[in-house]
Amino acid sequence: MQFPESWLRSFCNPALSSEQLADLLTMAGLEVEEVRPVAPPMTGVVVGAIVHVEPHPNADRLRVCQVDVGCGAPLQIVCGAPNARVGIRVPCARVGAVLPPGEDGRPLEIRLSKLRGVDSHGMLCSARELGLSDDHGGLLELAGDAPIGRDVREVLALDDRLFTLKLTPNLAHCLSVFGVAREVAALTGAPLHPPVIAPVPPRHDAVLPVRIEAPDLCGRFTGRIIRGIDPTARTPDWMVQRLARCGQRSISALVDISNYVMFELGRPSHIFDLDQIHGGLQVRWGRPGETLELLNGQTVTLDETVGVIADERGVESLAGIMGGQATAVSDATRNVYVEAAFWWPRAIAGRARRFNFSTDAAHRFERGVDPSTTREHVERITQLILQICGGEPGPIDDQVVHVPQPQPVKLRVARAAKVIGMPLTQAQCAEPLRRLGLEVAEGDGVLTVTPPPYRFDVQIEEDLIEEVARVIGYDRLPDTPPHAPVLPRVRPQAQRSPFALRRQLAGLGYQETINFSFVDERWERDYAGNPAPIRLLNPIASHLSVLRSSLLGSLLQVLRHNVDRRAPRVRVFEIGRVFRRDPAVPDGDATVAGIDQPLRVAGLAWGDAWPLQWGVRGRTVDFFDVKGDVEALLAPRVAHFEPAEHPALHPGRCARIVLEGRPIGVLGELHPRWRQAEGWSSAPVLFELDLAAVLTWPVPQAQPIGRHQPVQRDLAVVVREDVTHAQLMAAIEAAGQPWLRAAVLFDVFRPQPGTAGGIGAGEKSLAVRLTLERDEATLTEADIEAVLAAVLQSLQQRLGARLRA
Repeated sequence: MQFPESWLRSFCNPALSSEQLADLLTMAGLEVEEVRPVAPPMTGVVVGAIVHVEPHPNADRLRVCQVDVGCGAPLQIVCGAPNARVGIRVPCARVGAVLPPGEDGRPLEIRLSKLRGVDSHGMLCSARELGLSDDHGGLLELAGDAPIGRDVREVLALDDRLFTLKLTPNLAHCLSVFGVAREVAALTGAPLHPPVIAPVPPRHDAVLPVRIEAPDLCGRFTGRIIRGIDPTARTPDWMVQRLARCGQRSISALVDISNYVMFELGRPSHIFDLDQIHGGLQVRWGRPGETLELLNGQTVTLDETVGVIADERGVESLAGIMGGQATAVSDATRNVYVEAAFWWPRAIAGRARRFNFSTDAAHRFERGVDPSTTREHVERITQLILQICGGEPGPIDDQVVHVPQPQPVKLRVARAAKVIGMPLTQAQCAEPLRRLGLEVAEGDGVLTVTPPPYRFDVQIEEDLIEEVARVIGYDRLPDTPPHAPVLPRVRPQAQRSPFALRRQLAGLGYQETINFSFVDERWERDYAGNPAPIRLLNPIASHLSVLRSSLLGSLLQVLRHNVDRRAPRVRVFEIGRVFRRDPAVPDGDATVAGIDQPLRVAGLAWGDAWPLQWGVRGRTVDFFDVKGDVEALLAPRVAHFEPAEHPALHPGRCARIVLEGRPIGVLGELHPRWRQAEGWSSAPVLFELDLAAVLTWPVPQAQPIGRHQPVQRDLAVVVREDVTHAQLMAAIEAAGQPWLRAAVLFDVFRPQPGTAGGIGAGEKSLAVRLTLERDEATLTEADIEAVLAAVLQSLQQRLGARLRA
């Protein structure tokens, strides 16, 4: 909500500067988002009256103007504005004036100049040149009675400031300048000056018949006929100025009056063209199939959940939201019907959003507008219409059928002191509430408070406690440090920090992402194989309705976002918590009964294996690239990779990661089904690991350097084609030779078709380099042969291997 400070101070003017006033409002819960001047700095600009205009002798588009600025002889100024004419009063920058910075960021200093051979002693200004708006179509025309020679900043009140408030939904009573002033008066004790609204005597007895058919939609409906108005009357400059500084452009006198009262008092209203209403009005719920063309040009289809105002022929207005085009006022309007009503908030909430637009009226009515002041506000609108447009008012028709009845709320003083965190007496609680306009009855340690009709937010004890704290000032609440002992948590030496893991992943080329724990239910079904995820009671969005049990869906969503923006290669990871049902989990300080919440680390690689370069041939990242990254994360520990199945991963390119005999995660390419559904040119490779297992870091142990030379021997064996590297290494380890230090596969050979080479169909040759070392003595040839024989025997027994000839 935006408004000028001068308008606020016309209702309540405390002895505070603009900055102090902004701080006061913010500390009272009315967050002041911005305070900025109405106009940028400028000097030397005064009101000038054009007294003579003649064409420029050397330029068709320029005029030579004689301008009276109140200093004796008129000034000669060359001007090219199309609206420069005799009799108007405009801003005139005299020689020496400084205008606001232009596009180059430098202030413009006005000097004596010569344009096409004619001297110019100043500059006539547009609104854009003064920094007031983007209008550069001509000179800014001032009021005809603007004092000649007076500083423009004074005439246009350019020293004013604009306040922008960011109000929470419970502060509907502050959605007006007077509502904010009422808060300022309560906070500062400064006197409040409400607008004087005197009843306007009727001049005729005409009344428009109105029937309220839906008391659950409209609780009070107030209206009045005004005849013989002039709809073409010009909106006064003071009203146009205030509306503009509230962010509302001037439209016509009648519309401006309605908007002005809304900003002033907080009540949206509507003015109908009386001659376009057929018969009387009915306030009712809509009927399926009814349509309405709105003032914004949109035609909407209604149903029984939307409130309307209708006449005998059809719907004329969306109740509490927007009027219809058929009864809109125009230059031909002569008789109007002014309406102000109380609409139940629950009957208005969400209706405008259903039609994909929002209005100031709906914003206020769905939060609650005072039902007790409809009559006074019709009187206020009538005052302004008669003042600006003339006319003859009729009597006010005020129907009250069903309005909220204030319900008393009790406040325990001891409870307030405990919640606020400072000692409070009963008087200290009662006094702020009375200043806010709440009716307070005092008992023994208990206050019974009856909220006024405009305070829809005061319903429970906590609301009253908040009001007490607001008036006291959040900045005055004491700072009380906690008394709990602070014990440092020392990380075990055999565990590294998550920060170190993040650094390592970043070093491998991955970038960290942070995603919601709330995910689409489809992700859980497709990517995690979880048909019964944990549902949220109040999701922040309809598609984020469950808690994730895997990080893979979040990473795939990040990939989708980047691919849509033409990223050539993506490397991302996330460290986050997942949520799974587990009846064995007890309820505790950091746990929820039945819900396991382990931390995981997951990564995704997609696109080219390396950035574009000349030294390496381009290829797509594959399973083994990411497998190497996982091995680097777990080093110096050695993990085993076993074939596995996972709902999100390729059935033939998926591995279970086993570390020290315990499964800690999975690795694999995305399943072709999901890759094709997303339309990716290549399959992303993903991994997901238990974070605790990854953070375990073995403490280095000192090992003596061998005193004897190690021995290396190569062993080539023929095995079946389906024998894996893991099976080969397991068979070598099963030989149980203590002097065998290492075994490395360095060659895989398959003969070309048509050549035997001692290798049959469905077979391959594996060459292994064995490293042998003995601590206490040098190995003899007999020792070496014994180890080789034992290894070969184990390979024969377990894999059916034979020594390659």
